[in-house]
Amino acid sequence: MFVKGFVGASVVFGAFAAHASAPSAWKDYDQRVTSACLAASGLKDVKPVGGLVTYDDRVPVTALVLAGRYPQKHMKNAPGRELCVWDRKAEKAYVSEADQLLPKAPQ
Repeated sequence: MFVKGFVGASVVFGAFAAHASAPSAWKDYDQRVTSACLAASGLKDVKPVGGLVTYDDRVPVTALVLAGRYPQKHMKNAPGRELCVWDRKAEKAYVSEADQLLPKAPQ
């Protein structure tokens, strides 16, 4: 009886683990992170630059570079970049100015 229950539980948890790493699950995760980063951005006409950079579980974050234009009047619509860091544990996006991260964007 115990063996049957253990095997049944193993199959259920094994199926869950396989589903969690399925391509569709990764695609959903990428979309969720990208959407959260775009929403957290202070830039207008913001777009992702490149792809997501996912760190291992020792540093549970995913990073994404964003590019857009500064909306403040004194910035005169200048191009800008931000680094978005998605905290996997808190499921929250944090952005910071990152103009120095990459070469200047063409104006």
